[in-house]
Amino acid sequence: MALQGTALQQKVSRLLSRQMGKPALKPNKPLALRDEVANRKPSKGEASCIPEMYLLMACWKKNDFSDALCSKEVETFHKCTQRAQAEMRARSAQEGGQGGRLHPKQANTLLKRHPNLFNEV
Repeated sequence: MALQGTALQQKVSRLLSRQMGKPALKPNKPLALRDEVANRKPSKGEASCIPEMYLLMACWKKNDFSDALCSKEVETFHKCTQRAQAEMRARSAQEGGQGGRLHPKQANTLLKRHPNLFNEV
């Protein structure tokens, strides 16, 4: 792995050098990895129970927002949301967080512990 990294560095430095006239690459920023990642929030995923919610809203609209007349739809929606929450908990427990991906804060702490050795290639 280290051998591949040095070979890559040599190739990049050769492309940046002016041995054969103009350099092939003109970087506008230093060619080095940063010691931090962007602090973005992970995506939530897709919504669940949309058809049940739609049926509940339609029933409410038809029956003047009366819960007594739409009890079947309310119960169906609550069952669906409980089932979806149970599936989400089981999936998160099985994957151990985000499915093998580190949270940006965790990645930043690891990168600060083990910083990049090279300032520029």
